[in-house]
Amino acid sequence: MLALYHNDMSLCAQKVRVCLAEKKLEWEDRHIVLRSGEHQKDWYRKLNRRAVVPTLIDGDYVIPESNVILEYLEDRFPDPPLQPKDPYGRAKVRLWIKQLDEDIHDASAAILSFGIAFRHQYLQRGEMGRQMLEQIPNIFKRERRRDVIEKGPQSQHFFVALQRMIQLLEEMEQSLSEHSWLAGATYTLADVAFTPYLARLEHLNLLRMVKPYAKLSDWYARCQQRPSFQDAIRRWENPDYLKLMKEHGEKHWPEVSNLITKMGKAA
Repeated sequence: MLALYHNDMSLCAQKVRVCLAEKKLEWEDRHIVLRSGEHQKDWYRKLNRRAVVPTLIDGDYVIPESNVILEYLEDRFPDPPLQPKDPYGRAKVRLWIKQLDEDIHDASAAILSFGIAFRHQYLQRGEMGRQMLEQIPNIFKRERRRDVIEKGPQSQHFFVALQRMIQLLEEMEQSLSEHSWLAGATYTLADVAFTPYLARLEHLNLLRMVKPYAKLSDWYARCQQRPSFQDAIRRWENPDYLKLMKEHGEKHWPEVSNLITKMGKAA
């Protein structure tokens, strides 16, 4: 049986759980508690040297990195298919998912999450929080998070992250004005991969950012109606994290709205 090291509210874990649910695959739950630093323990680093979740175990095979896991699951379990049959369609899916690795995840969604909510966990823990930050292997990620933890929405990285998120929403709206799903007429790994990022805006009380985009709003509603959304996202929602994100999201919304207005966008 497949086994998944994951975290309940992790964006990357959510997308893999959505894929597993769409393919109706059974898997062993190996939950990692990020707030205790379990992902930075030596035993886990032997599985995943970047000390991130998720990590998929398939027999003797260890597969890290969520987007790689999505492709692995598609190749390993091709039915039902989550990739178009034609090469061009598959290329379109890859172009969407490529954005997540380039900047959407670490430099945009994660920075918004930390700047609004998760920074408070690090600050409250004092020295332990500083130690957890220093243990992040990726130096670029570590320094961005250091600045946004210290400065919150006033960090230059937060403003850039917000700009990039708005750009993504506009790109999704344009694509969805041409066809029903992100990469074409059928639901694919592109939709799987991006569903958690709209859910994160919802959790942060920032979903009102999506209101100007009618096609995108409809897409997210349809994603929510799929059984995989309930199985992979809703049932794993952590009440403590939801409270943290929603309360601080509401608190910071005027600030976020003003930043969006400065960009010349409707908030």
